[in-house]
Amino acid sequence: MSSEDKAGGLRILFIVPHYRPDGGPGAQLFTLLCEALARRGHLPAVLTAVPHYPSGRVPEEYRGRRPAWSLENGVRVARVSLPSVDRRSLWRRLVQFGCYQLGATMAGWKQKADVVLAVSPALEVWLPCVLLAFARGRPVVYSVHDVYPDVGVQLGIFRHGPVIRAVGALEDSLLRRAAAVRILSDSFAPLMLSRRVPESRLHLVYDWVDTELVRPLPRDNDFSRQHGLSGRFVVLYAGNVGQIQGLESVLEAAALLRARPDVLFLFVGDGTACEALQGRAGRMGLDNVRFLPYQALETMPWVWASADVGLVSLMKGAGLGALPSKSFAILASGRPLLASIDEASDLVALVGRARAGMCVPPQCPSDLAAAVLRLGEEPALCAEMGQNGRAYALRHHSPEAAAARFEELLAAVLAGSAPAATRSTT
Repeated sequence: MSSEDKAGGLRILFIVPHYRPDGGPGAQLFTLLCEALARRGHLPAVLTAVPHYPSGRVPEEYRGRRPAWSLENGVRVARVSLPSVDRRSLWRRLVQFGCYQLGATMAGWKQKADVVLAVSPALEVWLPCVLLAFARGRPVVYSVHDVYPDVGVQLGIFRHGPVIRAVGALEDSLLRRAAAVRILSDSFAPLMLSRRVPESRLHLVYDWVDTELVRPLPRDNDFSRQHGLSGRFVVLYAGNVGQIQGLESVLEAAALLRARPDVLFLFVGDGTACEALQGRAGRMGLDNVRFLPYQALETMPWVWASADVGLVSLMKGAGLGALPSKSFAILASGRPLLASIDEASDLVALVGRARAGMCVPPQCPSDLAAAVLRLGEEPALCAEMGQNGRAYALRHHSPEAAAARFEELLAAVLAGSAPAATRSTT
C-alpha cells in the first residue's frame, strides 16, 4: 500500500452480525480487528445487529431501536434491531437472519466504501452483500468461519433436501463472486476447492486474540476465591455450549475422575445444548462438574487465570473444518491447551507447532481423563506449555498482526491483484 493510501485510509464496510457487546467469538474478533485497522489509519464502518448471541434473546435496552450510526473507538457502527426469539428454533433463527439482512441493507444504503468484508454464513449476509457490494461494483472479501450447509447437516439442523440445496446455493453465490475468500485454517482449502472457488482466491488468515487483555495472571485471584476454585485442579471449557462441541464426552471423563476430589471440570458459557448438558450432569451425580454463565469481557482474563488447563472440544469429524477461536485465548492466557479433536485437524498441528498442550481423540473419555491426570501430576510441564503458548500467541495472533495481514489483502484486492494464495508454515 502506498503512503498516499495510508494517509487517506481505506473505507472498509464490515457486514458482521456480531460485534461487541454481543457475545460469541465473532463479536470480539471483529471488534478487535476493526479497532486495530482504525489505529492504522483506515476507516472501518460496521453493519451489525443488536446483542442476541447465543440465545437469540435481545436485552431490553436494545429492543425496538432504530439503526443509528455511532463512533466507537474510531469505528463507525450501526446496530440493526432484531426480534427477541429462542434460537433453538430454526425458523425463528431464520426470522432473525432475515431481519438483520433487511436492516443492514437499509442502514448501509448510503454508506460509502472502497471494499466490503462480509462474514459467513450467506444465510445471514447474502442480501446486503448483493445490494451494497456486488450491485455497486464493490469488491468483497468473504470470511468463512464455518462451511455451510455442511455444518448444519452434521448437526441435524438442515434435514430436508430443498433446504440443504437452498443454503448451499446462497453460500456458493458469495464464494464464487467474492474477490477473495479468507479461510481461518488450512483444512478449509479442500472444502473451498470442492465448491469451485479458485485456489488463487483463497487466503489464510488465522484468528487473533486480545493479547493485552488476555494475559498470564495469578492463579489465586478474586474470581477463583469467589467460586471456590482455589486448591482444585481446574479444567476450563469457556464458550458456546452447542451440539457440535461434543461435551457429553467431557462429562463421561469427569465421571471417570469422580474419585479425585481435587479435579474440577468448569463450564463457563451458554448455548443451545447447555440446559441439556446441565441436566445430564445432574442425573450422573457429578460433584466435580460446575456450570457458570457467560462472564463479562473484563472478567474473562481472570476466568482463564483461575484454570489450570483450557479445554477445546469438538465432536468427531467437526474438527476437520474448524479452528475454534478460544484456542488462541487459551494460548494467550499462558495456560496449557487440552484439545479433544480429530487428529488431522489444524488445531492438533497448531498445538504441536506451539508446543503448548496435549491432544486426544474426540469423544474418547478415557483418553481425556488420562490427559487431565497427567497434566495435574506434572506442574512443570503445564508451566512450560503455558509459557510456550503465550509466546506463540504474541508472535502470530495479536490484533495488530491480523490487521496487517488484512490490510495487505484488502489493498491488493482493490488494486485488482490479490496476493498469491497463502498457506501456513509457521
